[in-house]
This record gives sequence, C-alpha cells and structure tokens, in this order.
Amino acid sequence: VKVMGRSASHIALECALQTHPNFAIVSEEVAEKKMTLDQIVTDLANIVASRAADGNNFGVGIIPEGLVEFIPEIKVLIAELNDLLAANAEAVEAMDKNEKVAFAAGKLSAESARVFASLPAGIQMQLCNDRDPHGNVQVSLIETEKMLAEMVKTKLAAWKAEGKYNGKFSAQTHFFGYEGRCAAPSNYDADYCYSLGYNAAALIGAGKTGYMSSVRNTIKCADEWIAGGIPITMMMNMERRHGEDKPVIRKALVELSGKPFKKLAENRAAWAVETSYIYPGPIQYFGPSEVCDLVTATLMLEKA
Repeated sequence: VKVMGRSASHIALECALQTHPNFAIVSEEVAEKKMTLDQIVTDLANIVASRAADGNNFGVGIIPEGLVEFIPEIKVLIAELNDLLAANAEAVEAMDKNEKVAFAAGKLSAESARVFASLPAGIQMQLCNDRDPHGNVQVSLIETEKMLAEMVKTKLAAWKAEGKYNGKFSAQTHFFGYEGRCAAPSNYDADYCYSLGYNAAALIGAGKTGYMSSVRNTIKCADEWIAGGIPITMMMNMERRHGEDKPVIRKALVELSGKPFKKLAENRAAWAVETSYIYPGPIQYFGPSEVCDLVTATLMLEKA
C-alpha cells in the first residue's frame, strides 16, 4: 500500500511502527544509500521469495508517497524529461501518446534511457503525458505502488523461469491518501490542536507576533504540557530559489539517526520473513487514559 505524506516518510514510518509490515520503504534511506530502482525491486522480490519458501504466499508492504523523488536515477530521468519535452514542446504536442514515449526513449542519455526502458509501459506513458502547466512531470500522479508491484512481478517471473522462485505472486495495491486526511481526530489530536490554538491566542494577547505556537512535553498528562512560542525566524534557512537566496522553513525529513527509524531498522529483517503484524484497532474515545489518549509511536520513541 502507498501512504500519503508528500516528500517525507514520517507517515510511512509511523504506520510501520504501528503495524509491523513485511517491508516499509523510507525515502530518506533510499536517498542516503543512493539506491537504484532495481535494488529496491530486488529487495522486495527477495522478501516475497523468502516468505514463499516458508509457505507464506502473502505479505504487506508500506510505500511512502514521495518515494520516486528520492531515487537518484529517477530524479535524473525526470529532470532530463522536463528539459527534453520543454525544449521540443511544439513538436511533442502534435504527437500521440505512444509517439511521445518513443521520442523520449530515443533522446534520453544512455543511463536515463536504460532506467526509462525498465519502467512499466503505463508509468512511461504517465511520465511523458501527465504534465503540469509548466510542462514538468507531475510526480505526485505517478502510481509508485503499481510501478513497484509490476516490476516485482516481472522479476519474480524471471526467477521462476530460472528455478530460483516457486511461489505465487498477485499484488493488490491501494493508495491510502484520502483515508488519512478524512479520519476523525484522536483525543490526543483534539487536545493538542485545541492547546495550540488557545496558546496562539495567548501569544497575540501578549502582543507577541511572528511566533509559532508551540506545545511541548505532550507524552505526559495534559496538565504537564508546556506552552510557548518559537520565533519564525529561528526556523528559517537560506535556500536558492529561482536564482535568488530566500529564507524558507527547511523541510523536516525523517532522521536516519533518530530512534524511530532505528527501531524500524532493528526489526525489519525479522518482520520481513515472520508474520508479526499488529492490528492497532480503531481509535478509542472513552475509557482509561492509557487507551484513549495515546500519542504516536514516533513521538514515544523520540522522547523515550
């Protein structure tokens, strides 16, 4: 399944810690290790094959929404496609969908052409035809989960022909983007957001502007929470945008040295071959505080 979260893999990591799937990809790790698409596909295929060898022809995996933006060779491919299609905009506009794919395949650099050729036909079509008003690839529309499922299926079929794999593989993909947005808030969510709003009003009342409302120590009971304000300027970094240095709030990515990711890294080899799934159950609103006022697994590990 693919979960929302835009670029960062925070939601994918939290879901993995809550459910113990057979695999969970963290985009930031893919970028750090400069993993290729084929490496990712091979890793997934190995997990499927290992489970099949134990008679477990089923499994669950979690893929972050922004994965393709973190695979170095895919980033290069998309950048080349953006330049290529923009430079030949009029000619490309007159082509039909299949002609656009053939045109791109023939004009890319050797390495990008190899990566492009390895992609399923549907993804090639998306890359060449789904463009934003500026002529760029609409990365958010790329169905990463379907791409990986199809590529894993192809690799397993090749392994089967070579006698390396004996199982069955039939993938069911799903994008849990809107379910995450539409779910009712937990008691913790409601209490935290209410506190942030109340605190924001208190900052305004005290004449403090240019501050972000902050509530800390939230793994404790609400009467131990600490309210405060963080100057927006403290969160700014200078980044190059359209040829100029501009102050922007830095994107908060998953920290590979942090306790939440380390918890995943320590357990994923076992979760890959074992069936260690956890079912957290629905959100509870009434009952003991330790059941109804739960914070996220990520936050508990960060503050442990």
